[in-house]
Amino acid sequence: MAERRNKLEIIYDILKSIQDKRNMMIKPTHLLYKSNLSHDGMKRYIDELKTSNMIMETTEPKSGNKMFTLTEKGCKFLEEYNKVRAFTDSFGL
Repeated sequence: MAERRNKLEIIYDILKSIQDKRNMMIKPTHLLYKSNLSHDGMKRYIDELKTSNMIMETTEPKSGNKMFTLTEKGCKFLEEYNKVRAFTDSFGL
């Protein structure tokens, strides 16, 4: 059975899903599928990430759809998280 993800891994998955999209913008439904969370779970994490200024909620100009965008702080988190992960992996942890 697969191990459950911890909070940092879930936050990383959400931010990475946004970063991987063209223009670093993603629709809520696409983010829900990519982050592999329930609707309520995703909403809690999204609220926390918006409060900590790692993501922004915007509206797509052409369609008016709600979108999530990665902020500079969110990009910095991904960069630092990757460094920590590389460091722990180098020791087999």
